Amino acid sequence: MLALLLALGSSLAYGCADFLGGLGARKAHVLRTVMIAAPASLAVELLLWPFLGASFDVGALGWGAASGVASAAAFAMLYRTLAIGPMNVLSPVTALVSAALPVVVGLAQGEHLGAAGLLGLPLALAAVVLVSAGHGAGAARPSRTALLLALGAGAAIALQLVFLHQAPSDSGVAPLIVGRAISSAITLTAAGLLHRRLGPERPAYAMAATAGVLDSLANLLFLLAVRSGDLTVVAVITALYPAGTVLLARGVLAERIHRGQLVGLGTAAVAVGLLALT
Repeated sequence: MLALLLALGSSLAYGCADFLGGLGARKAHVLRTVMIAAPASLAVELLLWPFLGASFDVGALGWGAASGVASAAAFAMLYRTLAIGPMNVLSPVTALVSAALPVVVGLAQGEHLGAAGLLGLPLALAAVVLVSAGHGAGAARPSRTALLLALGAGAAIALQLVFLHQAPSDSGVAPLIVGRAISSAITLTAAGLLHRRLGPERPAYAMAATAGVLDSLANLLFLLAVRSGDLTVVAVITALYPAGTVLLARGVLAERIHRGQLVGLGTAAVAVGLLALT
């Protein structure tokens, strides 16, 4: 039960972070948003260090660094994806892709997927198709570039979660600190190298920083959840995060959800629910 509650909290935090990050990337180049969000996320984890502890052994350093590289890629691709939009289509696509790889890794490591899970996984793949294809003249259809970015972001998120799961369970928040330090260094270096191409827009500082803080909280809750539960279950429950993004996009941006997409979102919800029962 604890793992379930922690995973749900992680899901909520990820959804809110994605919405704010996507909005921030609409106001300025995605790298300007990420160069604020990543250090803000690192600052939160450094503040948590005295309370949760950290053991910087070889495993924590290696897996933490790997998660940081994946995180930097995920930040950039996800925020750019959400900036292009529509959020209510692309966010679920990213979530379902990000859930599939951890399930495979969990099964490969000996976790068992029951009958519900065996039904849920193909349903999740079908949901990807449904939510990606708008129906009707006024349907909001994602561009090919946006869809490819969503798929790439999902893969990067999945790798980040898998790498965090692989870190030693007694390492405290060390993998998170190392990961965020690496991702911050990568994004700040990229922003410096591409400074002249980023345009004159000022980033939405508060929005980007809040997205980073929420992303940090989501990572922490995921790490705690996966240390007390199975990766296959925790990953798919965490993958519910588009619910928050979609609801915010509908309420704040008035993005439409058409019938076919609604079926896809419903299928995704059923798939995630079935996977969570395993």
